[in-house]
Amino acid sequence: MSSRVGRFYVVAVYQCGSAKLLLGLVGGMPIIGGLLVWLGPLAFAAVMGALLLGIVGALRLDALMVVLLVALHLYLDWYLGFHLVVPILAIVFLLLCYLLRSAQHPWTRPRGVGLWSIFLVLTLYPAFRGGSLMLYDAASFYPSDILGALLMYWLGLLVGHDVASLRRFFQLFTLLAVLLALHTLFQSMTGTILFASSRVDDFLSRTDVAYYQLLDSDTHRAGSFFIDPNWNGAFFAMLAFLPLGLLVTSRRWWQKLCWALALSLLVLALMCTYSTGSWLAFLFGLGVFLYLVGHTRYRLSILLIAACSLVSLAWFFPGQLALQLRHAGADNELSLRVAAWHTALRVIQAYPWLGVGLGHQAYLITSNAYRVPEQFVLLSHPHDSYLEWASMAGLPVLAVFMLLLLNAFGQSWNNWRRAALDERPLLGAGIAASMTLSINSISINGWTHFALAPMGWLVLGAVASPLLGALPARNIDQPVEREARHVDA
Repeated sequence: MSSRVGRFYVVAVYQCGSAKLLLGLVGGMPIIGGLLVWLGPLAFAAVMGALLLGIVGALRLDALMVVLLVALHLYLDWYLGFHLVVPILAIVFLLLCYLLRSAQHPWTRPRGVGLWSIFLVLTLYPAFRGGSLMLYDAASFYPSDILGALLMYWLGLLVGHDVASLRRFFQLFTLLAVLLALHTLFQSMTGTILFASSRVDDFLSRTDVAYYQLLDSDTHRAGSFFIDPNWNGAFFAMLAFLPLGLLVTSRRWWQKLCWALALSLLVLALMCTYSTGSWLAFLFGLGVFLYLVGHTRYRLSILLIAACSLVSLAWFFPGQLALQLRHAGADNELSLRVAAWHTALRVIQAYPWLGVGLGHQAYLITSNAYRVPEQFVLLSHPHDSYLEWASMAGLPVLAVFMLLLLNAFGQSWNNWRRAALDERPLLGAGIAASMTLSINSISINGWTHFALAPMGWLVLGAVASPLLGALPARNIDQPVEREARHVDA
């Protein structure tokens, strides 16, 4: 009884505080604006961002909140190198979700808490060992790839508590992906990154960025805020399935047109990255989505869209496709990847249990003694997430990581099987997106990238939510009329 009274008190104080906050913002906006202009643009952006997050949290717009956290993590923690902003905000928001849990905003915890606990503990020593050599690695690997993975997966479980919430989350995440696609297209055409950091530009000017120039041409691969085009391509290959799922499940023609346009922009942005691994992963994910879409009519429609898209790309962008094929068949592309994997296997053989330490600097220094001759350049990671876990943190950590992935995919599969026929494409889109990142992680560090990994765990958590599986089981072989429950965006 006392816990209920305490929770009622927290909710009442929070709601009253939220109302006063909104009224205070309206009345004091001129004064606040003047102070922030006087303090400077950095303070203005920081305070206004904090106020925006406070308003979104006060209104319990959970899907919008997690998408804003993703955008902040990409720009602040990854691109600008602040590292810890979003992990702290995610912890605060999770605590807020627990205190304000209700029938409309239910609370749940991840299944397999024991596995997550083992993962958090086993990675402590490798994170300390790798971080002791470089502060950047200490502030990145554990907060983003380990603790950040749990936090974003947990937030995904809460956001995907029903099909309507899952749809809203996919819509908002697609909107963010469209903005990043427009930014990538702008960079590809002008060579300019909007909202660029001079510190990042100075760093790139001191490193070998000729890698981003495509072959013997004057074409540069666009990396946007991900910096590396392969990571940028992995993002678009993964997120392209969200508008595809929304396209299939939308009821109105104008909605289908909007999601088709969004999908087209993401595919065009993927082209600008010229990432061979991302294209192959996207094609694999498309096969997964065709299986999970749940209806033969949907499969035929998607195949028709894919055929028309291929013809359009070949007709309007023959030069770009030719460059992509030349890049995929370049001498050093596959051979260097295989050599990097071979080196990683030798490192794993030498350090099978604890690895060399979770850090790019630790791997760069240690792996040089085991580098095969075919790897003609030093690499700070083996360009494979699974080999990266094993070589940097040890085989036990890789085993636990794979069990966590399989557990999440298993729950997603159960949710998909229990879903009605008209809901399956939406769940299938999230599963296909996560599978795409998993396949792409064979050629790059996808599941171990500081920005990509939290995004992947967020999407996977949204479709693996046990709250979706808690819905009553239905006849999965027959379509169900759900006009009353269907929510159009």
